[in-house]
Amino acid sequence: MYNVKIYVTLKKSVLDPQGTAVKDAAKSMGYGAVEDVRIGKYMELKVEKSDRDIHELLDELCDKLLTNPVMEDYRYEIEEA
Repeated sequence: MYNVKIYVTLKKSVLDPQGTAVKDAAKSMGYGAVEDVRIGKYMELKVEKSDRDIHELLDELCDKLLTNPVMEDYRYEIEEA
């Protein structure tokens, strides 16, 4: 069994209106040190071991289901359970 943590973020070239709203709110609340905010997604998966390479499986899952490859980047961490 693998415990997988997946982090999804917008590509740097993609505008992040949600992040901009949080940044502006933080500044208006007196947190002037906040210079930029980017909003992303975090997922945890439990994956059974199989004959298939775990990296190949995760890349395919992220590319086809969990992310929009045109707008988002991803990275993951794998822990054996």
